[in-house]
Amino acid sequence: MITRKSLFLIVSTLILGMIVSMSPQLYFKKIPTIEAKTNTYNMTYVYYGKTPELIRNVDATNGALQAISPGYLELTSDGSLSISDTLDVAFIKAMHDRGIKVVPYLGNEWDRTIAEKALKNREALSTAIANAIEKYQLDGINVDLENITESSRDALIDFVKLLRTKLPAVKEISIAVPANPNGLTSGLEGAYNLKALAATSDYIMLMAYDEHYPGDSEAGPVASLPFVEKSTQYALTQIPSNQLVLGIPFYGRLWNGQTAYNGVGVSNVLASTLAAKYGGTEVYDEKAQSIHSEFTIHANDPRTNVLGQSLPNGSYTLWYENERSIKAKLALVQKYNLKGTGSWSFNQATADTWSYYDSWSNGHYFADMQKHWSEQEVTEIANKGWMVGVSTTQFAPDLPLTRAQAATIMARVLANTNLVSKIQSTTVAASFNDVPAEYWANADITSMAKLGIIIGKNNQYFAPDVAMTREEMSVMLSRVLKLQANITATTPFSDVAVNRWSYSAIAALTESHILFGYKDGLFHPEERISRAQMATILFRIQDQLG
Repeated sequence: MITRKSLFLIVSTLILGMIVSMSPQLYFKKIPTIEAKTNTYNMTYVYYGKTPELIRNVDATNGALQAISPGYLELTSDGSLSISDTLDVAFIKAMHDRGIKVVPYLGNEWDRTIAEKALKNREALSTAIANAIEKYQLDGINVDLENITESSRDALIDFVKLLRTKLPAVKEISIAVPANPNGLTSGLEGAYNLKALAATSDYIMLMAYDEHYPGDSEAGPVASLPFVEKSTQYALTQIPSNQLVLGIPFYGRLWNGQTAYNGVGVSNVLASTLAAKYGGTEVYDEKAQSIHSEFTIHANDPRTNVLGQSLPNGSYTLWYENERSIKAKLALVQKYNLKGTGSWSFNQATADTWSYYDSWSNGHYFADMQKHWSEQEVTEIANKGWMVGVSTTQFAPDLPLTRAQAATIMARVLANTNLVSKIQSTTVAASFNDVPAEYWANADITSMAKLGIIIGKNNQYFAPDVAMTREEMSVMLSRVLKLQANITATTPFSDVAVNRWSYSAIAALTESHILFGYKDGLFHPEERISRAQMATILFRIQDQLG
């Protein structure tokens, strides 16, 4: 709940933040800033590939990766350790030369019997792993034992403890766990006691994918955003955010009604071409935040190989990940302050994935914000969802903020305050001739006008696409605060005359010692507010509005 006192503090800070952000020539008092999170930890699994090609592909990631997890350590049928013939010391050295860790994963290829034998053999297995890590100068181990149940829970915890006692502290230990959006404690999800596992490992790699899976008769997304976010939220009830790495899928799944092709995995590289190849359609699902395509393969069409066989004729549904859906997941890293991301798997990503992956995982969402003076502020406010870009890659920081945008931003900021509850009870009309029902910001303009926060130019016109000015922002905030100037109050600004419509608001805020002007001693009331300046305003008051 926002009280009158807290509103006063909010607006006081808001005005000062607004003035600070306006110009290099502006006189202001220095306000401490909050550093945005950077250097997010990004790891990826490597399932196949030859060393020269892998090195080239790693170099093409633009420095996005801190660790590579290849399948160098394997389990035999009796649960003992075997070194894969794919292990290449030249690759390990090449990664180390680039400052990238090589942390192999220990998998069981979904074979429950092998995993159970390995856990029974955990004393000898942990010793063998420690010896292999030392011998090949590896940087740790990622335990990826899947398709086990709660009957293996305690053994898995003990296995990780053994690894921790036998590996030097500088060697990394991580555990891959399945998504568990419903917090199940039995079945496939029940094998993983997150609290206990996190106590003796560096991080938990949440495999937030396979929402739909091989053999599933229903076509659907590999990782819808609600599924991923709910899984993340549950994991965070068990472990600290700085120990959670979010799994990102670089693959999709294909259905055609035949058992062998219901849910078969398809790389994003291949998935992105199939609809075009067979004249299909692609649709982005807004609720799932995932893309799917529909296409039909006819007898005379060119063939496509999946799982080593040509896809048969028939109609197909394919759900997969594209730039937009991956970005939606990467945004969760900053939203929940996670340690970083993991991805399955490296070779399945499209080449353009790495053009945005590092910046987005670190919260730098917009290409036009790189090295911009307001990059930190825009990043923080975009994380909160208070402001969005003009596209998926552009924020347009220097464009003027429109009155409609200001209304929408204020509606988002105030969405969870007691002010919004007053909208239904108000009798103030809020209908403008220039804001038709289908206008994108109609609801927000209406609600803010009913609250008296942003009113129209007159009773008939709101001027939604007109730029917001400094005096309009001041008046808007004085209305929120309900602050009135004393009768003798004056402003120090010669360009704010006593008969100016905004004089009272500016005078009241100046009287409270919360307004600073430009170095020339003027207020510049008709100067437009930019989108970057609005983000800076919100950044300054985020703790009070949180």
